[in-house]
Amino acid sequence: LVEEYFENSLQTLDFCTALEKCLKRARDSQLLILVALQLFDEEDGIEGNRYTRTLGELKNFKAFGDPFTEEFFQNFQSVYRQQLLMLEKLQLRRNKLDKKLKGIHAWRKVSSIIFAATFAAVLICSVVAAAMAAPPVAAAIAAATAIPLGSMGKWIDSLLKNYEIAVKGQREVISSMQVGTYVAIKDLDNIRVLIDRFEIEIESLFQNADFIINEEAVKIGIDEIKKKLGVFMKNVEDLGVQADMCSRDIRRARTVVLQRIIKHPNH
Repeated sequence: LVEEYFENSLQTLDFCTALEKCLKRARDSQLLILVALQLFDEEDGIEGNRYTRTLGELKNFKAFGDPFTEEFFQNFQSVYRQQLLMLEKLQLRRNKLDKKLKGIHAWRKVSSIIFAATFAAVLICSVVAAAMAAPPVAAAIAAATAIPLGSMGKWIDSLLKNYEIAVKGQREVISSMQVGTYVAIKDLDNIRVLIDRFEIEIESLFQNADFIINEEAVKIGIDEIKKKLGVFMKNVEDLGVQADMCSRDIRRARTVVLQRIIKHPNH
């Protein structure tokens, strides 16, 4: 399960790298729009101008296409499903360890009761022996029997205690992986929301570009693009921040899990 966790986290880091590449393309798209707006300002007001350069740059923007490819979305779905499945597996493992710990606690109580009762029985026998035989003989019987019983009781309790410590160590490792996986899922959820917003905004910009190119309503279309460009740029910026956060969270979680494993090597 630990190996699977680290493999999944590596794949999620690869996804973050793919996201960064898409964001670079998104920034390139943004640059094409800014160039188109600059060219419009240069061409506007010139008598008889057909906004040739502005239209050319908008066509480049359209041809550049959506920075987020179908392959990227498939990669996202794959990574997201893996993280959900990992969280489910970790919860099942955590439940088993919790049950195991309860069992160990119960056995420690039972063993202490058994050995306490046995020790009491030995004392009773020594009292009976004292009543029926010489006191030195009874004392010898009690001492000879009680010492091994006490040692055995401590030995068994020591074994159970060591086992309990090992299981708690496993649970600590599992808990750290649960936290890391949960945070990764939340980061991916935030990324998905931002990408959905980005897709809406870029589709709207594509429609405006089409309107300008096909209807030659340059001024109206450019005004619409100017209104929407700020939101588009903010989406790109927010996605960049979230991508960085996702990468940092995953690396931090991997470090924490490794520290837990080093602390409890018998994971």
